[in-house]
Amino acid sequence: MSPETLIVLTTCGNADDARALAQALVERRLAACVNTVGDITSVYRWRGRIEHDQETLLIIKTTAERFVAVENAIRELSKYELPEVLALPVTAGAARYLDWVRESVTELKD
Repeated sequence: MSPETLIVLTTCGNADDARALAQALVERRLAACVNTVGDITSVYRWRGRIEHDQETLLIIKTTAERFVAVENAIRELSKYELPEVLALPVTAGAARYLDWVRESVTELKD
């Protein structure tokens, strides 16, 4: 088990924005992997109205240690005024995969 591994969820308004955000998170070593799941419909209340939007969901694999940096990057790069940032703990997984996640997001020392 690896409670320090997290799945972070966020959404983007289109596939191009999702790809750009996923690329930036991996390049910055904030995510080991980001899955983009397109063509989802989100129904939510915003400014007193019920909204229905087509979005792309990002499933971000990272660690608790990198969460604040992930959140900051999402807020910096998202086109949304209030981007979704939800972190879910990974309570079990393949040990080698979880090790790879941790290694992939470890900051490189100069």
